Amino acid sequence: MTLLLPGAADAPADGPEAGPPPPVLELRGVHREFRGAATVTALQPTDLVLESGGYLAVVGPSGSGKSTLLNLLGLLDRPSGGEYLLDGVPTARARERVRTALRAERIGFVFQAFHLLPQRTVLENVLLATTYAGVPRAQRRELALAALARVGLGHRTHFLPTTLSGGERQRVAVARAVVARPAVLLADEPTGNLDSHSSAAVLELFDELHADGLTLVVITHDHAVAARAQRRVSITDGVLREDA
Repeated sequence: MTLLLPGAADAPADGPEAGPPPPVLELRGVHREFRGAATVTALQPTDLVLESGGYLAVVGPSGSGKSTLLNLLGLLDRPSGGEYLLDGVPTARARERVRTALRAERIGFVFQAFHLLPQRTVLENVLLATTYAGVPRAQRRELALAALARVGLGHRTHFLPTTLSGGERQRVAVARAVVARPAVLLADEPTGNLDSHSSAAVLELFDELHADGLTLVVITHDHAVAARAQRRVSITDGVLREDA
């Protein structure tokens, strides 16, 4: 069973009035400040466009602004100024219920620490994501099983996460992230807790998902991880720069 990803079966037929789709992600002068005794600018005014099917790596050391950028892209935080469009939808000043719905339906997250529920089976962890994303009940199990098969874990559906290796747990996290067919997958240091063999397997999976049409953004400090992406930007002291 093949897990459908954006850009294939869901795409409307071209017609005389069909135009190009909007970018999946677009930042227009987005910046983020934290006010206190002194104002700290964590992200300088930034413009960034990522088209559907892109694979972007954001590289920077600790304290560079990577986490701030991730939180903004994932609709976990609001910018201090500027506009962020997700699939063409303005989000900076949108109501929180709109942002919550967009986050659940259009963004998949993969974190360094996996964030799986330890007392739920692999299948249950993935099924929960379909619930939050509003997938119709009749489709949830089929999509969850397809997602687990896609990441090579169709034989581990009834295992608990605590019985899996780190690489397997991260693949469950990837299945959970893509099960609802998001517009973009945001991965935050996805290989940070993995050995070299497991890291290579996860990165190969990302390559395959990208080849299937998924849009990816990988936040990392590891230049070897960033080298897998088709496009790279660097962030230092909150300033984003396109790499050659």
